[in-house]
Amino acid sequence: MPAEVLTYQERFREDFARLNREWIETHFRLEPEDLASFAAPHGTFVAPGGEVLFALVDGQVLGTCALRREDADTFELCKMAVSPQARGHGLGDVLMEAVLRVAREKGARRVYLVSNTKLAPALGLYRKHGFVTTRLGDEVSREAGYERADIEMEWRP
Repeated sequence: MPAEVLTYQERFREDFARLNREWIETHFRLEPEDLASFAAPHGTFVAPGGEVLFALVDGQVLGTCALRREDADTFELCKMAVSPQARGHGLGDVLMEAVLRVAREKGARRVYLVSNTKLAPALGLYRKHGFVTTRLGDEVSREAGYERADIEMEWRP
């Protein structure tokens, strides 16, 4: 599935919300932090020095992910979602390669993410691209601010 990856454009804001809402609601429930990022992805991710990426196939947005700058050399990979119709066709790999390239370009020395251990395909994707587990359990959800988070992983270039 050949995809074009683009950086944030306001015209894709609703696609960002749609894809993430669909992914989260399939497995969990939306939380206040989700809704805040859907309402203002540019302010949440791009303005502080991160990025939001979109994977388009034949002009249709079928995947997205965000990179949130935490400090000068630490970023969080967040809000990665691929449309159900596009899963299993390598779009996650395309997004992951693009977001890690952007992280390197922005000077990342560490990229971390929080997820849930029930999401085996997502965890497999992260591991395939060099992420390793750093923490498991309830402390992850307390610190991340998401009830659903029970695993933290990191990648170092």
